[in-house]
Amino acid sequence: MQAIKPKIFLIFGGMKNQKTFEYLQQFLTDDRLEKINHFAPESSDFILPVIEDVFQFRNAAAIVRSVEACGFHKIVAMESENQFNPNLRVTKGAETWMEVERLPHNIDSLKKIKNRGYKMVAVSPEKNATLLADFKLTEPVALIFGTEKEGVTPEILDFAEETLAIPMYGFTRSFNVSVAAAICVYALKQKLINSNLEYKLSEEKLWEMKVRWAVNSIKSGEQILAKYLKDNS
Repeated sequence: MQAIKPKIFLIFGGMKNQKTFEYLQQFLTDDRLEKINHFAPESSDFILPVIEDVFQFRNAAAIVRSVEACGFHKIVAMESENQFNPNLRVTKGAETWMEVERLPHNIDSLKKIKNRGYKMVAVSPEKNATLLADFKLTEPVALIFGTEKEGVTPEILDFAEETLAIPMYGFTRSFNVSVAAAICVYALKQKLINSNLEYKLSEEKLWEMKVRWAVNSIKSGEQILAKYLKDNS
């Protein structure tokens, strides 16, 4: 099983990242550069999926693929018993564009996310949940998805500021976690598109992401970036 390997770069302010990206362009194919410049302005971190300890690598991969397809390029994987390792045969290349932040599976991790300005919303029918169609987007949202077997853990349900439910119309009372993530992220993206909210990346975050995408697209990209930063420090 192949898995996403964490990549670590030195990222600076917007102007530094812009110059870094301009340098890295020479190592990109014309097709890849065109795709980066086309899709980057559509990216958003307004919705941040937070995944609780997923153990099935196909579920992890499907979540990565669905989130990226909706123009969100970061997820948080809270890990305890299981490592978040998406199967690359399932992601279909989405891992190139996605940033996976790995945090311990605990409330302190959620507090850290909340302190970044996110409203904590758990996807669960409990706690008088708001139906997905009725959910109002007024601020950045961290969307918490529970484990495959147990759903959102009780401690995290208590910490969440709101719960969100996907309506069910058959005997089955829950969706697979990757399906639930796809439904929620797609629906919330449509709400953002039809809103007056400023939901796209700031210029500084945009250039940072473009540097990451370029590095992930270049053979020996991390080494090339490290040498450039050393030579221009």
